[in-house]
Amino acid sequence: MIAFIGSVFSPYYHWSGRHDPENHIAFNVALYGPQGHAWAMTERGKARLSRDKHSLAIGKSSFRYDGSGFVISFDEIFLPWPGQRLLPKRMRGEIRLVPDFLGARAYGLDRAGFHAWQPVAPNGRVTVACEALPDGGWTGTGYHDMNHGARPLETDFSGWDWARGNTGDGRTVILYDSVLADGTNSRFGLICGRHGAISDFDPPPRKLLQRGFWGVGGGIACDGGASPVLKNVLEDTPFYRRSLVETVIAGDPVEMMQETLDCRRLANPVVRLMLPFRMPRRA
Repeated sequence: MIAFIGSVFSPYYHWSGRHDPENHIAFNVALYGPQGHAWAMTERGKARLSRDKHSLAIGKSSFRYDGSGFVISFDEIFLPWPGQRLLPKRMRGEIRLVPDFLGARAYGLDRAGFHAWQPVAPNGRVTVACEALPDGGWTGTGYHDMNHGARPLETDFSGWDWARGNTGDGRTVILYDSVLADGTNSRFGLICGRHGAISDFDPPPRKLLQRGFWGVGGGIACDGGASPVLKNVLEDTPFYRRSLVETVIAGDPVEMMQETLDCRRLANPVVRLMLPFRMPRRA
């Protein structure tokens, strides 16, 4: 997983009074595999930011569109990982995503229009090259989306669940289930075909998943008469959890990458004090 993080989760941006978002940017790389996990999310200042219409660079890592696909080059310091790596480790690699098609529509996540989400490439072919990975990398299916907003997430949301996966016949299923700060529940689902057709659908009822070590719960849509299966927990933090979940949508079994964000936990001052351990800053 690759993410380009602005100031949305940054404790340093929060403590600065939220005056200069471009001075609080990070290139997040998370790799998961049988030989262990690797995580890098170093915040940098605006002197390490470079961008134009077709590319973005943060520090020594970059993202660009070359006309046929997205090319991501990363050169980051990965943090120690309990039981696997005692010291930080530098890792370099390249990821290429060739989308089946590009999605042009952005979806509003709140009634006031402060927050939006866009599935830029709902499905595509991914090639990963990194000397630190077994066999030097892998190929598979991938996905690219983006969120943008005009206010802090914790101002307008209590939290949300998100999930994305492929059916056996190659369609992509995406689920969004959010709870606004006033308690209003907003949920929708998308079915994306291989050739650009995207249709909305009403997801089946949400079923709860087992809580993680830090107490973050979450859930996922699942047909009546079936139960979701938590197959692997990839990230388990005080305010966020990322998991591999198997569920059933409209009769189709779907293995999905699932994320739960608890914005109330994110706003907790104690949690903000913990964030620098996973998000160091190099200005």
